[in-house]
Amino acid sequence: MSEKGYVNPQLLITPEALRARLDDPSVCIVDTRPTHEYAAGHIPGAVHADLYISLNDTREAPFRAFMAALAYVLENRGVDTDRTIVFYENESGMRAARGFWICEYFGHQDVHVLDGGLRAWKEMGGPVTTACPPPPKAKFQGAPVPERHMDADEIRGVLGREDHTILDTRTDDEYYGRVARAARAGAIPGAIHIEWTRNLDEKGRFRPADELRAMYGEAGVTPDRQVVCYCQGGYRSAHAYLTLRLLGYPNVRNYIGSWREWGDRTDLPIEVPKK
Repeated sequence: MSEKGYVNPQLLITPEALRARLDDPSVCIVDTRPTHEYAAGHIPGAVHADLYISLNDTREAPFRAFMAALAYVLENRGVDTDRTIVFYENESGMRAARGFWICEYFGHQDVHVLDGGLRAWKEMGGPVTTACPPPPKAKFQGAPVPERHMDADEIRGVLGREDHTILDTRTDDEYYGRVARAARAGAIPGAIHIEWTRNLDEKGRFRPADELRAMYGEAGVTPDRQVVCYCQGGYRSAHAYLTLRLLGYPNVRNYIGSWREWGDRTDLPIEVPKK
């Protein structure tokens, strides 16, 4: 257990621990922010990989092609699976969590997110640079772990089952259908709603385990069930995935097609929840 009480504290790294390894060649630091933010100042030695790209078809062929493309992008940006990988952004955000999930999907076991992100790094007095050298040669490879993901048709097959929980991590407006970001507005039937931002404290760090465990438990998201997280494009849901992994939930999956796919596919059921 960590000082925050996590079952899997190794999934995060503190600014102090990262600074101690800043000159360690076995560590690959990945800045997932937009290009202009990276160029304005980043952690020394960090490579840049903005992964803000989504998929709207999670059937087998397009999903496999999409994941292969992500692996190609990461490798070409200097992300190396033979090294310790640390993702970060301005806070403990969804972009870094998405990178974390991608690496876990490909079976990488030495991947972490910087708790508090660049904000916490600067508060600690960590150095920042604007130097942008070309990315180093890297090798990004691994064996996919299917249990890290669930596609749309699989989700449809488990709707209503008591051993599965669908977790909606979007905003209230999206969940209650007040905002449509696809052909249809609403939610996956039976989904429990916990917006992803509730995982973080006022400084953008992950909240302590007892607070998170109480929040999810009271909502009915319990570790005895298979939990499938979704949002709009698989970013906020990756954040919930990481949060539940920190808490030791044994069966957590991310649905990267999320509402971008589900809301556009008229063959899939939806509901418009009421408060």
